[in-house]
Order: sequence, then structure tokens, then C-alpha cells
Amino acid sequence: MSLSAQIIDQRVAGIVEQQSDAFDNELRVGIDEPRRRSVAFVFLVAKTAFDLTDEQTLDGIVDGGNDFGVDALYCDSPEDGEIRVNLVQGKYRGDLRGNAAFPETGIAQMIDAVGALFDPTRPVTLNPRLEQRVEDVRSFVKDGAIPRVTAVAANNGTTWTEQAQQRIDGVARDLGGQVEWRHLGPEELLALLQTRKPINADVQLTGHATVETFDFRRALTGRMSVAELARLTDEYGNRLFEKNIRRYLGLAGNRVNEAVAATLREPAQRPSFYFYNNGITITCSKFRHNALQRENWTVKVEGLQIVNGGQTARTVQHLAQEVGAAIRDAEVLVRIYELQENDVELVESITFATNSQNPVDLRDLKANDPRQATLGQSISGLGYAYRAKREERAVSSDEFTSAVIAEAVLAVWRHRPHQARFRSREHFGALYRTIFTDDLNGSQAVTAALLHRHAENRRKRPPNDAPDFLAYGSRFIAMMMGRYLLNDLGITLRQLDHRNFDAARDLVDRNSDGYLARAQERIAGALEPLFRGKGRERTLQRLSATFRRADLVDTLLEDGERAP
Repeated sequence: MSLSAQIIDQRVAGIVEQQSDAFDNELRVGIDEPRRRSVAFVFLVAKTAFDLTDEQTLDGIVDGGNDFGVDALYCDSPEDGEIRVNLVQGKYRGDLRGNAAFPETGIAQMIDAVGALFDPTRPVTLNPRLEQRVEDVRSFVKDGAIPRVTAVAANNGTTWTEQAQQRIDGVARDLGGQVEWRHLGPEELLALLQTRKPINADVQLTGHATVETFDFRRALTGRMSVAELARLTDEYGNRLFEKNIRRYLGLAGNRVNEAVAATLREPAQRPSFYFYNNGITITCSKFRHNALQRENWTVKVEGLQIVNGGQTARTVQHLAQEVGAAIRDAEVLVRIYELQENDVELVESITFATNSQNPVDLRDLKANDPRQATLGQSISGLGYAYRAKREERAVSSDEFTSAVIAEAVLAVWRHRPHQARFRSREHFGALYRTIFTDDLNGSQAVTAALLHRHAENRRKRPPNDAPDFLAYGSRFIAMMMGRYLLNDLGITLRQLDHRNFDAARDLVDRNSDGYLARAQERIAGALEPLFRGKGRERTLQRLSATFRRADLVDTLLEDGERAP
């Protein structure tokens, strides 16, 4: 038996138990144990590969009939005219020997899926969960966004066969280079899951370098061969990037990484690579070198971590195999910072400040903001817990993450439900001060989260008579529920605080269903004239596009619907 496969099987069994309620009520998996384990495996793969919360992971699972072989689908809002889509197909076997290859038929299904699902003009028959997500993507594509797809084929065995690879190669040109294929097996999953030992490595520099001391911290600035960077990445893999705030974004469809690759492929451009690239930033607990040597130092680095330049490192690793020894012609700037092990805030600040070539998830870096600490204390005083930083443990029913609070407050109190859903990357960036204002208190935050939770639970577990817009409009529903709550309390948002929180929570408990029904009726009325007339058929694709617009918010809040 494969030890890695056994460990993954233990994880899968744990997920089956931990997510039992969601499997039964949200995904409606059924009682068949092999299928439950199969869905749990997809859950493990998606959560691990894409760094998702439990809630986000569950939301993207679409396993069932009419699924084109797609078991999970995740997408981001478009950026720079492109929309990133991640697909997962999982194949889980009870045989734990770990020697079964990912089936060729599975690859064929995924090829068909990427060729059909993201063409807005192509009719397809899909299960409801997958259809909702596909039409979301299609609505963006119809507006001009270009899909960039990562297709993950995962199993508890080996990678796909040579025949399957030939299928992938055969359609690569037809798919326009917009699809990146990845295999995840037990070893790869285990490598992502494991906590690694510190890296102590020798780093070979070229030419002259300088070392300076700042406030009991040391900084080395120099350059290294791109081949040396590829060697480090080959030797230590993902261990190098545990403190980096992004996983590898891939080569296909990422303009920055594609530009790096293009420069390294061109012999005339390789010597200028140093001037084109932002360089590599390394943090460590200690570095040593022979200061009596004028140049070409070998630097002994303890606790090495690449906190910026992970995208470059992975791309260089890929190109080194393609270009070979010629890649030595290129060099890259390197900065090595020797910091104390408890200097966590500085490491986070360096990571944020130096990560500028690709978009950054800022949530963790905002966790130390005084606003977060103050809000956490306010929420704690109400009997709830607040989690500003991401953790592996599950979130309890009386606990809220900063991501949930941000989305709920933006939708319910800031009247931006469209941005709550489609601009989640900016919740801790451009929208941060809009959400976490100086006067946002725990009562307002928790009340918004409770309303948001109720609306989201209805979306995830819709009744048979649920309206067609529920899949896209839950944040709009939560916004209207907030309006009705304040009206019933007879107060403005500024007046909602710890003194009337119990009354607000009591109304949420007693009247949420009524508020939700009223909000659905209001939204249905606002939508009706938008789809009246020839050529304005009401499709899921058009509904998705409608709920991305701010003008629907203005319509809903007209006619006395605004809070007093």
C-alpha cells in the first residue's frame, strides 16, 4: 500500500464525518458511502489546491448527473479582461495501493467540458448547481472577459497515461492556450498539506553583493543566476513558498508569468532579464558568507523562505527544463533579509510591499490592523467570536471570520451587494475603509452577518419553489432584510449598538423568513420589467449579469425602501 494514499484516505474519512450535515442538506450526496468519500476527496483537493475556506469549497462542488465530468468549479471575478476558472475532476478508489493512473476517459470528459461550458452560445444540459456557476462565467464571457482555465485531474493514484497526454496535446491549439492541466495525486496533496521543516540552504550568488545592518537586522543585496533559482525550486519545491501569500498562478494565461517565459526563451533578451524583473525577496533567520571573498559568494541561509518572487521561481523552473543550460545567461536580483523569528509583522509587511507584480489577497495582512482588534473586542462583548486570521479549524456557529463580516457589511449596510459578491478580492484592499469604517461596531457587524447567513443558507438549500434569481441575488436579499429590520426597530444604522443588539437579534430570529420572503417579492417586482418584451428572454446568464449592476440596487431602494 502507498503510505501517502493511506494518509489521504484518513483525511477523506475525517471530512466525511466533519461535513456530514453539509453533504446531507446542502449537497444532498446521499447515503452511498463510496460516493460520500468521493465527494470528500474532491473537497480535500479543492480546499488544498486553491486555498479555500470550508464554505467556499462546498459552494463550488457540483458533483452529480449532467456534470460533464466536472466535480467542482470555482471562478474569480474578472481582472484585466480575464476571468480565472478552476475545474476539478476527482477519481477516488477504495484500493489504496496508489498505482492506478487517472483514466483517459476522465481527461476526455474535461476536454469536452472546457470546450463547451464557456461558450455562451452553446446549449448544454447541466445539473442545477453546475448550471448556475457556468452561467455566471458565461455572462462574464459574453461581456468580453476571456476565460483562463486550470483543469485539475486528481486521484489517489498516478498521473494520466501517455494516451491521455496525447489527447491534451491534440487540443492545445484548439483551446487557444487558455487551459492549464494539472495532476494532483497523494504525494502532491500530502506535500501541500504537510508542515515542513525549515530550509537551510546554500545560495550561490554571482558578481558583487552588499550587506548592510539596519536596527539589528541585516540585508544582503546581490544577484543570482536564474539557473541557481531553478535549482533551489527543484530541490525544495513548495517548501520555499510557505510564507508567500500566493500559490503559483500558472504559466498559461498569466501575462506576467508569460512575459517572464518569453524573455527567457529569447537568447538576445536573456542577458537583460535582470533589468526586467522585480527580483526575489528572501527572508531567513540567519545568513553567513565569506566576507574576505570579493565576489561570487556562497551564502549559507538558515530558515530560507521566498516571500516575493514565487511566480518567477516557478516559471523559471518550468523554462529551465525547456531551454536547458542556456538559461544560465539570465540573472535575477536577490534580496536576503535576516530577521528575528518573532518579527512576524515585519515579514508580513515585506511580503505585502514586495508583492506587486500579481494581485494579492490582503485579508491576512490586514489582520493586525487596529480596526480588526477593536472590532473583535466589540464582537466578543456580544458573546460571539471573531477570526481575523485564517486558520485550519472549522468555524463554529457563534464565530465569524473577517471575510464573512466584510461581505455581509458591504452587502447589508453599505448597499453594495454586487461588490460583496463580485469584488471579494478588494474587500481588504480598495473597499477596506468603505467596509471597516471607524464607527463600525460589533452589533452592526454581527447583525449583518446573521442576515447574510440566513440568505446564504436559503441559497445553498433552496426550496422547490425557490425563484430563479436566488442563486445570484442572495446578497441583494440580505440588503433588503437589513432595511426591513431597521424599519421594525425604528432606528438608523448609526443607532444600532450593544444597547439594542438583543432586540435586533430577536427580530432576526423571529422574522428572518418573513423578511426574506418580502425581499424576494420586492426583487421579483424589480426584475419583471427588465425582461419584458421581445429579445429580452429571462435566462440564468442574463440574471447573473443583472445582479452585477448597481442600478438594480437603486431600483430596490426607491419608494421609501431606504432606512430612516
